[in-house]
Amino acid sequence: MTLPLNPAMAATFPPPVMEARRWIEGVTFPPDRPLINVSQAAPVDPPPLALREALAEAALNDPQAHRYGAVLGLPALREEIAGQWSQAYGGRIEPSQVAITQGCNQAFCAIMATIAGPGDEVILPTPWYFNHKMWLDMQGVAAVPLPTGPMLIPDAERAAALVTPRTRAIVLVTPNNPGGVEYPAATVAAFRDLCRERGLALIVDETYRDFDSRSGAPHELFADPEWSEVLVHLYSFSKAYRLTGHRVGAIVAAAPRLAEVEKFLDTVAICPSQLGQIGALWGMRNLAQWVAGERAEILARRTAVTGGFSALQGWQLLGCGAYFAYVEHPFATPSDALAKRLVHEAGVLMLPGTMFQPEGSEEGRRQLRIAFANIDTAGIAELFARLAALAR
Repeated sequence: MTLPLNPAMAATFPPPVMEARRWIEGVTFPPDRPLINVSQAAPVDPPPLALREALAEAALNDPQAHRYGAVLGLPALREEIAGQWSQAYGGRIEPSQVAITQGCNQAFCAIMATIAGPGDEVILPTPWYFNHKMWLDMQGVAAVPLPTGPMLIPDAERAAALVTPRTRAIVLVTPNNPGGVEYPAATVAAFRDLCRERGLALIVDETYRDFDSRSGAPHELFADPEWSEVLVHLYSFSKAYRLTGHRVGAIVAAAPRLAEVEKFLDTVAICPSQLGQIGALWGMRNLAQWVAGERAEILARRTAVTGGFSALQGWQLLGCGAYFAYVEHPFATPSDALAKRLVHEAGVLMLPGTMFQPEGSEEGRRQLRIAFANIDTAGIAELFARLAALAR
C-alpha cells in the first residue's frame, strides 16, 4: 500500500543544490585539478573567532539560550534591527514591526502564508530564486514569471500588465539571486507605487544587501511614512556573519501582519534558535568593521569575475554582484546537460539556468549561475582558465 502524497508537493521540483551535489557523487578529482564548487551561495568558513567565543559563552553560561523563547524573536535583537535599520534607511521602524525567523527562506514562507493561498498568483521576476518558486508550488499558488530581459532588471510597467484579480504580491530580490544585479532605487520605488495602486504586497528580499556595491541606502522605501501599508522586507544573517548553520533571518512588516506570521512560526518552529539570535545580536553590535572587510573582499572578487568574462571568448556576462555571476554560455548544449558535463570535463560545479527559469524556457537553456563568493581571486583565475580550455 502506498501512502497518500500531496499532489502539489509531488509536482514541486527537487531542491536544485541537492540535485547538483548528486552530480559529483562517485566522481574523483585529481590533486592537480580539484573541484571548483560554485553551485551554492553559502560561506564555507566559520564565523570570526570573537563571534564563536560569544556563542560558546552563551551556550555555557546562559540558561535561557537552551529554552523556548518568544515566537517572534529575541526582543533585544528586534530592537537592534529596528534601531540600526531606521538609521540606515532613513525611516522609522518599530521593534513591533520586526520578527526573527529560522533563516530568510522561512521568512519568505511565513509571510507568503499570510498573503496568498491556493489559486492566488504572485509575480516573480525571472530568473527567479528557486526556493521562492518551490514554496509557491507547494502551496498551490501560481508563480507568474516576469521576464527581466538582457539587463536582468524588472520593469514595473511590464509587471502591471500581468496583474489580475488573483494577484496578491510581487517579489523582488536585490542584490539579485541568481542574477547578481542591484536594482536601482527608482526601479524599486516604481514597484512600490504599482503595488500600492493595485492593493498588492511588495516583498523585497535583501539577503545580500551587506555586499551591495553602492554606498548609503540602496532604496528609499522606509523613508515613506506609510511604508508598512505595502512593504514587506526580508533579510538573512547567514551571509554577513557566516551563521548559515544557525538559521537566523528577519521580517520587517506591519505589526498586525506579524501577528498573523506568529501563527505560522509557532506552528512550524515555535521560536527561532536562541543561540543563533544571540550570535546575530552580538554581530550587529560588534562586527561592523569586520563586515565592511568582508564586503570589500566580495567586491574585489566581483571585479575579478567581471574582468575574467571580458576576456573569455563567446561567453556573455548578464549580471554580476554580491555572490553571483549570471552568464550566457556559447555552446549548443543546453545548460542542464552542460552543467553536468562541466563536472567531468572541467572539474567545475555550477547550476544551470533551467533551475531559475520556467520549464521549457529558451533563456534558461543558455544560462548558468556562478556563486563566486566562495572562491578567492586565485580560484577565480583557475575557473576562467578551465572555462577557456573547455571552449578550445
